[in-house]
Amino acid sequence: MTGKKTPEKNTSGRGQRDLRVRVKTAKGRKLSSTLWLERQLNDPYVQRAKKEGYRGRAAYKIIELDDRYGFLKPGARVVDLGCAPGGWCQVAVVRVNALSQNAKKPQGTVLGVDLQEVEPISGAELHQLDFLSEEADEKVKAWLGGRADVVMSDMAAAASGHKATDHLRIVALVEAALDFAFDVLEDGGTFVAKVLAGGAENTMQALLKKNFRKVANVKPPASRSDSSEKFVVAMGFRGRDGSDAEEEPDQE
Repeated sequence: MTGKKTPEKNTSGRGQRDLRVRVKTAKGRKLSSTLWLERQLNDPYVQRAKKEGYRGRAAYKIIELDDRYGFLKPGARVVDLGCAPGGWCQVAVVRVNALSQNAKKPQGTVLGVDLQEVEPISGAELHQLDFLSEEADEKVKAWLGGRADVVMSDMAAAASGHKATDHLRIVALVEAALDFAFDVLEDGGTFVAKVLAGGAENTMQALLKKNFRKVANVKPPASRSDSSEKFVVAMGFRGRDGSDAEEEPDQE
């Protein structure tokens, strides 16, 4: 009796197909755009976000930060500055119980603001607002019905391609977000914001340490390894007249 021989499984690794998606440069598309698209297609966080219904891979940054520091508690009132496209709000809605899915826990509030209109998110209240405007803090407190327990920001200034300039721009943006947080945060509140490599400027770090009991600079696993971004997590808001705060060492 004869039959076809079953091919042996290749265990050497030679001759196996490269499963990485590669994108050819199309006419009219810059090389940088092609590389960005290729990175997106091969990014496991991008694929996971699509599968789990998040609006972007950035959702996992706030998930990882909250898993570590636990500031998105049920019943908390959260303000997300520059919330588009809304991934951070999606995470916050579940974690603060904004939809009252757990009747045994207090219901929280999620308020997102952005310069542009953002598609509705169930459980979140979204407003088109410039948080730098003079009346912004009062509007936010009115919408919340009080002060916020958490102010968070994943905002980044438009990149210029010049590292020093980009660093100054994002520091200025974070300082503006912090100033806003000072006006709307409840005692004991938390401030979370994206910064660039090296953390915030020394003056800002000093301000954070003075006004919060614990300050940490951390790069969550969801941040791309080739990205210069880090996040500052400042917990235990003391107010502008606060005393010295305990600092947690920078985490890679």
